[in-house]
Amino acid sequence: MKLVSIVIPCYNAENYMRKAVESLLPGGEQVEILIVNDGSTDGTAFIAEEYQQSYPQMIRVVHKQNGGHGDAVMAGLQAASGLYFKVVDADDWVDADAYGKVLETLKRCEQPDTRIDMLVSNYIYDKVGAKRKHVMSYHGALPENRVFSWEETRHFRLGKYLLMHSVIYRTQLLHDCGMQLPKHTFYVDELYVYIPLPYVSRIRYLNVNFYHYFIGREDQSVREDIMISRIDQVLYVNRLVIDSYDLQTIENLQLRRYMKKYIEIITTVSSILLIISGTKANLSKKNEIWAYIKTRDPKLYRQLNRSLMGRALHLNGRVGRRVQISCYRISNKIFGFN
Repeated sequence: MKLVSIVIPCYNAENYMRKAVESLLPGGEQVEILIVNDGSTDGTAFIAEEYQQSYPQMIRVVHKQNGGHGDAVMAGLQAASGLYFKVVDADDWVDADAYGKVLETLKRCEQPDTRIDMLVSNYIYDKVGAKRKHVMSYHGALPENRVFSWEETRHFRLGKYLLMHSVIYRTQLLHDCGMQLPKHTFYVDELYVYIPLPYVSRIRYLNVNFYHYFIGREDQSVREDIMISRIDQVLYVNRLVIDSYDLQTIENLQLRRYMKKYIEIITTVSSILLIISGTKANLSKKNEIWAYIKTRDPKLYRQLNRSLMGRALHLNGRVGRRVQISCYRISNKIFGFN
């Protein structure tokens, strides 16, 4: 069994996928690299096969019909043979020094009595044109260099919630939680992170800047204008996250608080995008997503509505919208997200 399976979902990624693959090769044969060609029409398949021929002990290629990012991740999960599972997007890469430390840590967690469910590390917003690359660190929120449980986690400050970039899950746990990511849907990384959380009991945080999250391609799905053009998919995933669990049944108080905060953050992002668009139809959709939460979980709705972000998002009129957008822009400056 390989130590870790690293899946690279690729769709028409010929111009940038090599950097992702090359950054993972120093892991050697303890690493399984699965390049999932999601029905590409460019040279992605050729490049993937070329790597497989050059590194047959490390790299496998999975060819499939186009199904979107989430479907490519699921195909990688089905093919994975590693004890642990990581997703690296085709336009991202990993830091060489941090990569070695991550593998050393996973190696120490290989035996059943030391095994963990989730390894967390830092990621870097590698934004084109930015003079300073913002590091998303979990220092202060998570204990370091030891195994811990949800009870030992501390407050996650604004902007410090877990992303796909920061987590490595135990592969079997991803099977056990029954996660299914919808086809032809963007932004399913929110589901990927959220759904396994109640199955996680043993966590380790490694305070290294491991993952480089590239931001800058013109067609990138996380560009603000593109997210607004795909707002129905943003809202669809938002609802799927809300529907995943009845939070009132989550017995672990710290985990429940974190999951509630996660819903608050993604709903805030959805709401701000709808406000920025400024159309009457999208402003109605903002009210609809909050009404959906109220119907699904009245207690959660009351908690979110009383929060600082919740109160800000319910300011009315043009002045209210200007305040909301200004707060969003300031947060963008501070935290460096796209």
